[in-house]
Amino acid sequence: MEPIIFIHGSGQKADSWRETVSFLPYKETILCPELTAILKGQKASYSNLCAAFASYCAQAGTPVHLCGLSLGGILALDYALEYPESVKTLALIGTPHKVPKAAFALQNIIFRLLPQSAFTGMAFDKQNTFSLGNTMRNLDFSSRIGKIQCPVLILCGEKDKANLKSARFLAKHIPEAKLQIIQGTGHAVNEENPRILAERLNAFYRRFKL
Repeated sequence: MEPIIFIHGSGQKADSWRETVSFLPYKETILCPELTAILKGQKASYSNLCAAFASYCAQAGTPVHLCGLSLGGILALDYALEYPESVKTLALIGTPHKVPKAAFALQNIIFRLLPQSAFTGMAFDKQNTFSLGNTMRNLDFSSRIGKIQCPVLILCGEKDKANLKSARFLAKHIPEAKLQIIQGTGHAVNEENPRILAERLNAFYRRFKL
């Protein structure tokens, strides 16, 4: 049975998947890597993170099911484009198809005002959050997503206004992708509505006899 890899967002850690996983029947196949850990001490740049994530997935020795939220979704999407033969299915939650420059600039201003302690529950500390963000400012998958070959589920919280437009764009331009909006939920679907998320994922994965 192929592994399912859950990839957390930049404002989260691997534990953010704990409740969602608790509602799924195939826990023994699920992996939830810590993004800081897979970097193994390297600088937090997007190229380093992509390479580290690719190495992590390759260790499975078999095609994998990828499920990512936000930054995790970006990594999953990128990997599926670069290694199509290695991805069985793709579930993208609150994932932008390109980095919105205005929102990114505003976020950077807010982050600069926050103390180091505010980053405790996030994937990276303050310095590495800025380092990673600065290497992602020009990311844009718009012209490439039509090449995705595997089955794709697009999920987005109804209140995640920043990513709803992108969710619809991804669903429109990825062949055979299915879009589902999760009502009454914001961006961090895995933390805000883990039971419903698990139900949607389980229905998706049942098609592949997991």
